Amino acid sequence: MLHAALLTFAVLASPAGQAKPATNVKDPVCKMDVNAKSATVVVRGQAYRVCNKHCGEALQKDPDKFLEKDGSVKAEKKK
Repeated sequence: MLHAALLTFAVLASPAGQAKPATNVKDPVCKMDVNAKSATVVVRGQAYRVCNKHCGEALQKDPDKFLEKDGSVKAEKKK
């Protein structure tokens, strides 16, 4: 049921038109592993996989904290 709620959240948050598909393997907020079955949220026309509603909300509230200027996920950046 949680996934259905997150999917609804993602659909309501998406801008008009098609978002680019999610490709991230880490949640941008908490850095947990995510996969193709994970819920998604859309930020600036790009879908991102998230582990739960709270991470999705945090990402949408302050995307610059979790995403690079090019839209890549900071949690996935190699050091």
